[in-house]
Amino acid sequence: MTGRAFINSIREGFRGIIRHPLVTIASITTIMLMLIIMGAFYMFSVNARRIMRKLSQRPPIEVYMKLQCTEEERNFVAEKLKNNPNVLEFTMSTPQENYDGFKANLGSSSSILDDFDYNMYLPYTFSLRLSDPSYATEVCAEVAQYNGVSKVSQESNVMVFLTKASKIVNITTAVASVVLFVIALFIISNMVRISVYSRASEIEIMKFVGATNNYIRFPYITEGAIVGLFSAFTSWGLTTVVYYYIYHKAMSSIDPNSFYALATTRSLMWHSLVILVVMGFLIGAVGSGISVRKYVKV
Repeated sequence: MTGRAFINSIREGFRGIIRHPLVTIASITTIMLMLIIMGAFYMFSVNARRIMRKLSQRPPIEVYMKLQCTEEERNFVAEKLKNNPNVLEFTMSTPQENYDGFKANLGSSSSILDDFDYNMYLPYTFSLRLSDPSYATEVCAEVAQYNGVSKVSQESNVMVFLTKASKIVNITTAVASVVLFVIALFIISNMVRISVYSRASEIEIMKFVGATNNYIRFPYITEGAIVGLFSAFTSWGLTTVVYYYIYHKAMSSIDPNSFYALATTRSLMWHSLVILVVMGFLIGAVGSGISVRKYVKV
């Protein structure tokens, strides 16, 4: 296709949008609704994966030091944990801090521990956060061998659940995205097919006078791409505004550092824009290309 033919095809694509306003509106509405669903699901999946990641990074792993452990042994364990790539973060609690925590948990009954000698019976402990719960068994086995460590406690059932839940969320996100894309592609291809069918005679005449398949097809692809892009920007604006409203309503009583805190609108909106623009362009262009292919084979 020559440069002049290319420019003419783009011009014809814009004209096609103006010439068939009802079909254009129907196509825009259809794509926009599908992209709104995609955008909403993307925002939901991001928050679901974010919550699961936070939960998985703080599994119930506690390292109990021996009661008579030395400062050198505690420093050795701290250094090893610091250099372990699977340990995202750890904190050390002294016997007094553990004692104060027990008393706080007892509430009004905490007086029963007033004369308790915590230095005699409570050890130093380390609380671990892992980058991935699937590393829990490996990390626990390694830490248990360190000098001064009495035992390492973990809830294996919780670890297994967190690992499986993270995988399920990721797989569900991928499958749902593919399904929504295929559905949107099918719907828009049928919408464009109606437009192409109304111009079937015009396409046949163009073929008989020597127009190439690409010359005939490209204006429809351009038209579909423009409709897809317009739908993408519209759906992005709507989903961003709605998510902004939901975020501020939901987060009014939730600590931003909580496990259940939602992702901010700013952190989602630009990724969402890229995804919706790409999806809108592909759905419009590919759907139009598929629909018109049948009619250029005269």
